[in-house]
Amino acid sequence: MKTFFYIVAICLLPFAGMAQQATFSQFADKFADGYQALRLPQLELSYVEGFKKIQPAANIQKQITFFEGIKTGLKAYNVNQLSPGQKLDYQLIAFETGMNLERLSLEKQWAANKPAEISDKGILSVPNGKAWYTYLLRRWLSADITPDQIYQFGLAEVKRVQQHIQAIQKQSGMGEDAFYKYLNSPGFFITDAKAVQDSFERVERIINGNMDKVFTPHQIPALKIERGSAEALAQTPGYYNSNTFYYNLFDKPYNRRQFDWLFIHEAVPGHHYQTRIDAAVKKSKIQALFDYIGFAEGWGAYAEELGKDLGVYQTPYAELGKWEWDIVRSVRVPMDIGLNYYGWTDEQALAFWKKNIKNQDDIAMREIARVKRWPAQCITYKYGAVQIMQWKQELQQKQGGKFNIRDFHNRVLNQGSLPLFLVRENVLRD
Repeated sequence: MKTFFYIVAICLLPFAGMAQQATFSQFADKFADGYQALRLPQLELSYVEGFKKIQPAANIQKQITFFEGIKTGLKAYNVNQLSPGQKLDYQLIAFETGMNLERLSLEKQWAANKPAEISDKGILSVPNGKAWYTYLLRRWLSADITPDQIYQFGLAEVKRVQQHIQAIQKQSGMGEDAFYKYLNSPGFFITDAKAVQDSFERVERIINGNMDKVFTPHQIPALKIERGSAEALAQTPGYYNSNTFYYNLFDKPYNRRQFDWLFIHEAVPGHHYQTRIDAAVKKSKIQALFDYIGFAEGWGAYAEELGKDLGVYQTPYAELGKWEWDIVRSVRVPMDIGLNYYGWTDEQALAFWKKNIKNQDDIAMREIARVKRWPAQCITYKYGAVQIMQWKQELQQKQGGKFNIRDFHNRVLNQGSLPLFLVRENVLRD
């Protein structure tokens, strides 16, 4: 403990009355060293696991001292006099300092009145639950936004996605009941693993052949496509990890409508493409400390919007697959706020689900449980994707006929993983 305190104290020296004598680069280096010395736990999906990692009161106070010193030290520098790289570091330090001090204020209250047992009935069942949820929402989204604002955002997205689904139903010429009955017909489902593998490989070939229409060529590692074997992840149709896209084919047939959007999201130009570009970005010591899920998941969901540009979504039903999953993501947004902030019961959440989603009642209770177990996390997909779509519109309006979609994507991706407000600055720069 004495050694740990000594490291933190040394890192605080330039912040405690000496900031004027240090260059910003020295200040940033001291921040990075001090931050790493704190060994802060990562943001947990499960709120219960997150609460378990709250440190004792003495360690909380050491963190507060560190970040308060940083907050004071930042005042010694005029951000407009810094180089672009230093300005980015300054903004990251300021953002992380603010978020950590918000967290520590809540943790200090928690440590003073720590419950004997952490309830797993939802974040509203723990002390100060609404304040914790408000913090987690801001942390997951890396945005200064309120639960009420996100609730209204979610309702708007539910309506928007429903309109896309209704347009495809109208195109089919079927009534609602006949349409959804048709979507469950055997022709949409595959049980043969080789046929699933071949289908994903076909999607990969088509997309790779069209990437240069919307992206500047990048050299990224080859992608592997494999059948998943992790039964703990069986509830998802597929996932990405370490240059490999895994599709899950266990005890249920595979839905053909999932091929196009899922490959885009998890592989190219989604997570595989984005993470490989991120790995090649030359990062400062500060930027290398942080990774932002709101940006990564937002990018994956945004990439699905490019399906037709990439040569897929060749039938209305292939496109429908994207909207079928997008309506789930959209409904989860207001449902997340309802359950974790407004105090909805499971029954209220289920009624909201059934009112807004057709043909997917089988996963409703699973999604409700997920939203309660991982508060705010599921909102990252929709919020991040819509932010990127809005930036595209803003840049199109700003540049007019000079707008270039490949340049836009470069602006989104070329600085690596950042909070969304900083990505937006890069996108809309002159």
